[in-house]
Amino acid sequence: MYFVVKALGLIVLLGWAAASGASKRCPGYIATHISETDDGFAASLKLNGQPCNKYGQDIASLTLSVRFDTSDRLHVHISDTEKTQYQIPQWIVPLDKGLGVDKRHHSLEFTHAHNETSGFGFKVQRDGEAIFDTTGHVLVFEDQYLELTSNVAADANIYGLGESPNWFRRNPDNTTITLWNRDVADPFGENVYGSHAVYMELQSKSAKFHGCYLHNSHGMDVVLAPGTVQYRVLGGTLDLYIFGGPTALDVIDQYTQLVGRPACIPYWALGFHNCRYGYTSVDEVNQVIANYSRARIPLEAAWTDIEYMDKTRDFTFDAVNYPVSEMKKQLDALHARGQKMVLITDPAIHVDDAYGTFVRGRDQDVFIKNADGSLYVGQVWPGYTVFPDWFAANTSEWWSDELQRYFDMLPIDGMWIDMNEPASFCTGSCGSNRPMNEEPTPPWLSTAPHRFINKTNRMLVPPYAINNHELELSDKTVETTAIHATGVTEYHVHNLYGHMESRATRDFLLAYRRNQRPFILSRSTFAGSGALVSHWTGDNMASWADLHVSIASVFDFGIFGIPMVGADICGFYGNTTEELCARWMELGAFYPFSRSHNAKGLAPQEPYRWASVAKATRRALRVRYALLAYMYSAYQDSVDHGWPVARPLVFEFPSSQFASNDKQMLIGSSILVSPVLTQGARSVDAVFPTGRWYDWYTHAHINGHNANVTLDAPLEHINVHIRGGSIVPTQRPEMTTRQVRQNDYELVVATSANGTATGQLYVDDGESFDTQHKWIDFSYDARVLYVAPRSGTMRVERAVTSLVLLGVVGAHTVSVNGVRVDCSTVVTPNSVVVTGLNIDLNTKSRIVVS
Repeated sequence: MYFVVKALGLIVLLGWAAASGASKRCPGYIATHISETDDGFAASLKLNGQPCNKYGQDIASLTLSVRFDTSDRLHVHISDTEKTQYQIPQWIVPLDKGLGVDKRHHSLEFTHAHNETSGFGFKVQRDGEAIFDTTGHVLVFEDQYLELTSNVAADANIYGLGESPNWFRRNPDNTTITLWNRDVADPFGENVYGSHAVYMELQSKSAKFHGCYLHNSHGMDVVLAPGTVQYRVLGGTLDLYIFGGPTALDVIDQYTQLVGRPACIPYWALGFHNCRYGYTSVDEVNQVIANYSRARIPLEAAWTDIEYMDKTRDFTFDAVNYPVSEMKKQLDALHARGQKMVLITDPAIHVDDAYGTFVRGRDQDVFIKNADGSLYVGQVWPGYTVFPDWFAANTSEWWSDELQRYFDMLPIDGMWIDMNEPASFCTGSCGSNRPMNEEPTPPWLSTAPHRFINKTNRMLVPPYAINNHELELSDKTVETTAIHATGVTEYHVHNLYGHMESRATRDFLLAYRRNQRPFILSRSTFAGSGALVSHWTGDNMASWADLHVSIASVFDFGIFGIPMVGADICGFYGNTTEELCARWMELGAFYPFSRSHNAKGLAPQEPYRWASVAKATRRALRVRYALLAYMYSAYQDSVDHGWPVARPLVFEFPSSQFASNDKQMLIGSSILVSPVLTQGARSVDAVFPTGRWYDWYTHAHINGHNANVTLDAPLEHINVHIRGGSIVPTQRPEMTTRQVRQNDYELVVATSANGTATGQLYVDDGESFDTQHKWIDFSYDARVLYVAPRSGTMRVERAVTSLVLLGVVGAHTVSVNGVRVDCSTVVTPNSVVVTGLNIDLNTKSRIVVS
């Protein structure tokens, strides 16, 4: 079980020491009291010399636990023996423990060694190839600083880690990814709203993926440098999970099995949504809804930002501009047309004795405290605010009661929870001892200097400074010394706040509408949040760069287990342009979560504002709505396996040739979208992997050779191609998802070079948890189409009434189960279209086209 560390390991160590700052002077650890079990390994780790105390106090005694949880997941946990370091409770992020697997039959191999210079190290291998290797690097374990370094390939293909707007493939030579939830408008390469310490790597030689997740809620930097990935963590333990893959989808399957599968969504969530921060009245929102209808642009849900509230206070309505009576009329009118309403809620609660939500919460002791036991009072939109303490015994009950009162006034269809990093406009408890009715100056209007930074308080200013881009960790959020009901400080659990609010909100909705799938959109997320909520990528800019980066951000959240994700289409901040908005609407029509949204005081950007944007939107959304059944089936794969709906090419074609491609997007495995991302361009260079690809609109095919092809791209057009070898179920597009679901199916059979194709369709009621369902498989070979129900008892009411055969030459007759049918066949240079069919999807069928 031991291996020899070669001299090369020392070379790597010396090369990193100058960069790490801590490793060079720290002693590392030595393993003792080693024991083995069938499914694991355990040891004690003792300091291998004098403590260095570089960024905290070295912990002399550690415990190493290694367990083969499942056949392709390995758990390596290095913790302090005294168990004083903070660890995430299981009730906050429930982790699958696995049944345990005999290590002799595991796909991964764990070995360890001692090096005279660096001390204890371990290596995890798959088929003889190292996928996590700490040998040659010093392990640092202090009360406020952990450091763990693994060797990677010199030009590693690493994906994930965030949330940070960045290119999809992280720069392996010079990237620091910081995890500290932060209210900031999407600066490139910086930490923003959520924390996800999971990455996956494509190894170029084997073309195989593996992954790693660090289960830790503290702030951290993950540093990529030539040949290494290094964790620098502000506390807790090194609770590592390593996933063997070997495909990208396997890694995500293994990760979401651990942290939680993505939540079921209601079918309507896949429609197109509209919002604006700045609508002045319910009448203006009504006019926007009507304008969409007049422009013949599909609108599934109308959203309203904080302006509907009375003085921006949660669970209230502006009696003048958004009276609840008129909001009810709007909700009823939306429902009559098959549309939905979603409203925003923030966690911060206005401090006001005349505000019932605050009074009831104070009386039930549900708010975060200062160290002296007083209420922690920050500043958000209403003014001075307090913050729900999700650790307190009464908070979930209080939150549910406030939501119940709110829903009794207006039973909206979905919830949008924002500002839940949590955001605060001031640093520290700035509202303590202030008059309750005082209206504080917003920070963007204030000239007051930043407060004195108390560097002697290590919980405020830890010795190691993560790359947070603020003067203090407490800037723009709740102070790190604030106290929760369990006694834990905000320092340890800051990154969990939005996740815990998500759980409390979902728990209410599950009780309020029993057996109905909630729709919740959250800005702040953590590992496992995909089991609770969906996500949008926050306050982006109306820029061509942000248009491009949005694709990578959507891919990131596919790795994070939150597949229902999208960016604010046309940009949130800044005035968009007609051309940019047209191109963004075209791309945004294919985000899993598709919503237009922009900020107050800027030019309106609803797509009907320009004729060209309206045309581009109608064209792109027509494709999306035709593909709803296909997208919903892909999303069910997310629910079952964690697989992302929107995928990079490298996930399906694991090659270094596609490793950096974040300019195109696959929807499922079969639909390739190639957007224009450059101002003024009327063509796009799209790479096509080897195989046949069929134009969605013309059905003309391209023989892909892993090379770029220049495609025409007029302003109102986005290129969409169907992968050869696919069968894609479609329905006639309409103005709402409800209308689309009432239409019969058309199967697009896009054959591969050898004349075969496969596909699938998932059908359920789109609303409930205990719905009956049906999975149906399709296959095509030698001019025969097979329809075969796979599982489920639901009766599918809609039939297949037409076929579009691509790559098939000529067809004159059609028989179903041996009986020739009277149908219409139209042969074009690029396709064979068969109409007038009535193929029952509840039974097996054999359709011969000859």
